[in-house]
Amino acid sequence: MKIFTATLVTETNTFAPSPTGFGGYASFGIFHGDASKVDPDGPLGDGAVELHRLAVAQGHEVVESLSAMAQPSGRTVQAVYEGFRDEILADLRAALPVGAVVLILHGAMVAERCDDCEGELIEEIRRIVGETVPIGVELDLHCHFTEQMKRNADVIVCFKEYPHTDAIDRLREVYALTVATAEGRIRPVTAMHDCRMVGIWHTTREPMIGFVKRMQSLEGKDGVLSVSFGHGFPWGDVAETGARIWVITDNDEVKAQRIAAQLASELWDMREAARPTALLIDAALDRALAVDGGLVVLADVADNPGGGAPCDSTFILSRIVERGISNVALGCIYDIGAVQACKEAGVGTRLTLRIGGKSGVSSGTPLDLKVTVRALADDHRQTMGGTISRLGSAAWVSTDDDVDIVLMTLREQTFSPSAFTGLGIDLAGKRIVVVKSTQHFHAEFAPIAEEVLYVSAPGALTADFVNIPYRVRPPNFWPRVDNPFQDISHA
Repeated sequence: MKIFTATLVTETNTFAPSPTGFGGYASFGIFHGDASKVDPDGPLGDGAVELHRLAVAQGHEVVESLSAMAQPSGRTVQAVYEGFRDEILADLRAALPVGAVVLILHGAMVAERCDDCEGELIEEIRRIVGETVPIGVELDLHCHFTEQMKRNADVIVCFKEYPHTDAIDRLREVYALTVATAEGRIRPVTAMHDCRMVGIWHTTREPMIGFVKRMQSLEGKDGVLSVSFGHGFPWGDVAETGARIWVITDNDEVKAQRIAAQLASELWDMREAARPTALLIDAALDRALAVDGGLVVLADVADNPGGGAPCDSTFILSRIVERGISNVALGCIYDIGAVQACKEAGVGTRLTLRIGGKSGVSSGTPLDLKVTVRALADDHRQTMGGTISRLGSAAWVSTDDDVDIVLMTLREQTFSPSAFTGLGIDLAGKRIVVVKSTQHFHAEFAPIAEEVLYVSAPGALTADFVNIPYRVRPPNFWPRVDNPFQDISHA
């Protein structure tokens, strides 16, 4: 059987001021049917490599189309989106006939004139392959699970873990269910329940650890094929933003609806207990300083580029400097100009460097700090599991008060200690490490940390879900409404 695959991934913050253009995708790499060969260890190639491996083991063939990804930012430029969409569709037509389609998408991609890029792409693919060829889709759990997606795909599965440590496992699940559908061994049907909730859920702590296990306990028996909890992406203002649970069964829609509704009820009951907590900057610093030995990791969640933030805010760094706190590492700050200045100065040079605060109000004020250039790299990288993430040219600078700062030229969240250690920064003896990330850092930083604290600093990603200025998304959601299922005036 011939299996067609394509990858198109970005998460759109519709409140971000800067659009996502071709350059945003090019910084990750755009591959035209060869990501598995050219970038096998990268975030675009690893999924295609796994699909080839699975297919070959079963005597199938994979036809690989476009692979493109961009760091989250504003809406994708319409011409860029349409160019990618049309390339995938042209490749599909050239590959016909195919027995199945497997897509690696995000689920929260928004273009200038399309609020549901993934739904539109899946629908166009359905028109080409017809009703009998199964379409399987893997989504990020921060997706907008839409009726258009559900109507046109046979199998949709999203990640269960945040951080997304299970992406390859979920891709294997999509592949297996899609192939089983193509071979007539199952007839998947999907039921979705709108939880009417907007928020963030950390699967690294209870009660969400138990909730993920509960979903998994239902799969693979009594006709239940897959269970997904799509957290939604709160900073995407589209009609179907928000948390949704969907269940895939083998031709039993009633059972799928019942299980989805039951899980949604369980999630609702734990809504307060599952809320992430965050400390104001000084409270977080005070608590970190009170820890007697061991590393404390502070997450600058409001400046996470993985959610569309600029990644150059100075609010936490400013308080560290003002309070004279030492033995700190902070990274990574997106600052092309500062990196260039360090490269021109050279390793060992002491200079006054203007750091951060360059992208707008949400970035704070630039800091002019006396620093020493400790290390430079032309192609700095970090690793998460076996996947490589590129940070571009980078510089390690240190202040006179022993604050080590990593600067980079590719906007990316910090999710691995290798972002620091790869430049020579020893984290073993550090008191505090500040990372610009909401949750992906947890997988690799938590094992080396005495404590992990989430910081409520100013920035582009407000966690005040009550007051997110939605214009498209209806207001009938918790926590804006105490009970959105009863308050019909907001329905």
